[in-house]
Amino acid sequence: MRLTEGRYRMRVKMQNLLKAVVLGTVSFAPGASGAESLTDALISAYRNSHLLEQNQAVLRAADEDVATAVGTLRPVINFVTKLAYSHNEFTFSPANTDTTNGTMSLVASVTLFDSGRGAASVAIKNELVFAAQAALVNIEQQVLLDAVSAYVNLKLQIELVAAQESNVRLISQDLKAARDKFDVGEVTKTDVALAEAQLASANASLASAQGNANVARERYNAAIGHYPNQLSGLPRTPITVKTVAEARAIALRSHPTVVEAQHQAKAADLGLELSRLQFQPKINATSSLTENFDKNGLGTANGSLGVEIDQTIYAGGQLSSGFRKSIASLAQAHAAQLQTGVIVTEAVGKAWSNILVAGASITANTEQIRAAQAAYDGVKQEADLGSRTTLDVLNAEQTLLTAKASSLQAQANLYVSQYSLLSAMGLLTADHLHLGIPTFDPQAYYNAVKNAPATSTRGAKLDRILKTLGK
Repeated sequence: MRLTEGRYRMRVKMQNLLKAVVLGTVSFAPGASGAESLTDALISAYRNSHLLEQNQAVLRAADEDVATAVGTLRPVINFVTKLAYSHNEFTFSPANTDTTNGTMSLVASVTLFDSGRGAASVAIKNELVFAAQAALVNIEQQVLLDAVSAYVNLKLQIELVAAQESNVRLISQDLKAARDKFDVGEVTKTDVALAEAQLASANASLASAQGNANVARERYNAAIGHYPNQLSGLPRTPITVKTVAEARAIALRSHPTVVEAQHQAKAADLGLELSRLQFQPKINATSSLTENFDKNGLGTANGSLGVEIDQTIYAGGQLSSGFRKSIASLAQAHAAQLQTGVIVTEAVGKAWSNILVAGASITANTEQIRAAQAAYDGVKQEADLGSRTTLDVLNAEQTLLTAKASSLQAQANLYVSQYSLLSAMGLLTADHLHLGIPTFDPQAYYNAVKNAPATSTRGAKLDRILKTLGK
């Protein structure tokens, strides 16, 4: 009955802990005040990311594609000047002629009717801009998740170094005790050699841990933009969902890759319509004013006004091929949209599972540490009484160290998995994390250029926007 009751209590304890880790209530112990916090690291990563800067420029280029498409619907005015000189020699006459003439023309053209091709092109570019905006959000998530991973891993490696240093000190004491006992004949030379070998192994493990910490520092510098001095404790993760189904529902609504795929599918729909419109006629109006002059300044001026109807009757199958290609692109975009949903829900499930596994590992490691500590204390006391060997003590120490290291690793895995869940849900952004810093506003530049501005006033506005971006 006692065994059954104990198992029941252990099961309840594990369930409560799993619920706690999913909601983000478990974290590492806090560090010293004044140290760099995770929030500080995330802010630095956001500000220093060249990857974000690169994709912000990609988005601005996509914004200009909209302006280019809008510009094709407007009149085009060209000024053309030509100057020609000719020299003529006659074979049977000494008379030669030199002629200089030129023309100045002002030519204007405008599309009166294009069967909706221009409007469809603008709509396609708009959808691609919205897709690029979503892609930028996903890049932001990657940058912030990399920063979290780098921060947590460095903190873990530092704590593992501390654990190995403590282990070296402890084994050094064991070695000293073994040598003292050997001097009085209580143990053999073998016990001393075992302690010496264990100390050498501990020093090697310490060197390896220090190397891993240095590697983690380099990763921290690459992800966050500078080397750390001291790290503070980890805050609670802002996770509010209680079930994996709720997390998946949020991901399918708000994950940037889902939004990107939706806009790409819409652009493909419009692309098919644009291919269909290529078979329709186009009407253009043109006007020109031309002045001809010669070397004496004499000239004539004339003007013209015309309307032309352009419709392709036969193009060697190019239009039909383009139409079929658009059908294939549409099928591809819709299939990609469905597959994106599959990938997103899988990522949510994977992150959720990793959280549960890490939580279960923490529970098991906590029990393991308790048992290993009790075993070590008992073996140590029995060794002092002569009923245990030096090897028994060293093995108990190693078991305790392994349990502590496993617990630290499980806590790190838990924390990264919690932020991976946020990323899988599409919520790992500077705004959702409330970092409290100015962030890139994709609408600001888009709104400034979407109508294809050419005036100096709008140009000054663009300069101000780019200045705020540090460009």
